[in-house]
Amino acid sequence: MKLYITPGSAYARMARIVLIEKGLDGRVDVVAAQTRLSDSPYYAVCASGRVPYLVRDDGFGMEESAVICSFLDRFDGVPSLTIPAETDRWEWLRLEASARSMLDGLSVWLRETSRPTAEQSPTVVRHEVARSERMLDVWEHQCSHPLMRAPLNLPQITLACALGLEARMPGFRWRTGRPRLVHWYDVVASRPSFTSTAPPSGR
Repeated sequence: MKLYITPGSAYARMARIVLIEKGLDGRVDVVAAQTRLSDSPYYAVCASGRVPYLVRDDGFGMEESAVICSFLDRFDGVPSLTIPAETDRWEWLRLEASARSMLDGLSVWLRETSRPTAEQSPTVVRHEVARSERMLDVWEHQCSHPLMRAPLNLPQITLACALGLEARMPGFRWRTGRPRLVHWYDVVASRPSFTSTAPPSGR
């Protein structure tokens, strides 16, 4: 199988973390894709041009990080990162959706500020900055939820990858005044699967 990624993508990082946690990093080739180029050869592989993108052994491709993570988690027949049968499904999905919502907003902020200054929308940036502040205040409390303290799972991976965008976003200063979230993140981010997939600093 082949997993197409870009080094700075938080969504691709989620899939890379699952590969390592499941011991599949030697089973799947990780390929750096060229995206946002009009003539990128990657578009012949993935029509949407998005990452991550997993090409399975049967030749079919899969996109959307949560779908890929779920597929990889179940590849060995022993899922450990997605919803266990004994877990409150709706609480799990609620936390995962909240973490994904923050990641999506941060990604919009990052993309907007990566554009040439004259093409940026200050309104969009202000909206996403405000959204992130509200959600970070929520997560300062939600990080104590039992599912966020349980063995590593997809809601935790999603939230940690969102917070890890601080390496690429100088304006994303989320640590001040949120000691519980800082402690939670530092514990999760110390895992080898996180340290080895850390995004490059800057854009």
